[in-house]
Amino acid sequence: MSKVSNMTSSNGNKVANQFIVFESDATYFQSYQTVIAKTCFEDGERKIFLDADSWDYSVTTSKYRNQFLGIDTKETKRRIKTGEIQLINLN
Repeated sequence: MSKVSNMTSSNGNKVANQFIVFESDATYFQSYQTVIAKTCFEDGERKIFLDADSWDYSVTTSKYRNQFLGIDTKETKRRIKTGEIQLINLN
């Protein structure tokens, strides 16, 4: 069973159109109708997948993606380059 909650702003207010979707095997960040990121655990290790087409769509999407992942855009790009984060089709 899925559970969906709004992201929250730095002052604790719910943010419209920015969601965290909790599934039994993964957690997703969704901006509007687009899944941006997926995190899950495989062999005890956290795996991060980003949508190849939309992961860096806008300033707002990036802000809440960073909040969801706990890393900034510079670190995200570094991890994509090293293969720690994979770009895939999530939509």
